[in-house]
Amino acid sequence: MTNSIHIGKLIQEKLHEQGRSAVWLAKQLGCDRTKIHRIFNSKDLYSDTILNISKALDYDFFLHFSKSLNDNE
Repeated sequence: MTNSIHIGKLIQEKLHEQGRSAVWLAKQLGCDRTKIHRIFNSKDLYSDTILNISKALDYDFFLHFSKSLNDNE
C-alpha cells in the first residue's frame, strides 16, 4: 500500500491559500519557523501534529487520508 499524500505540501498550500505565513503558524503551534519548514518538507507527520495544525488553520487535513482510504476500496 502506497501513501501518495504529502501532508507537508498540503499544509503549506492551505497556509498560502489563507494568506498566512510560516511565522504565523509557528506562533500558533508554539515553535519556531524552522520547524514549520521541516513540516512542509515532511511526507509523514504524527497525528497530534496534524490535529494541532488542523485546529490552527480551521481545516481538517485528516479528510485527505479518509478520501485515500475510500479511493483504495
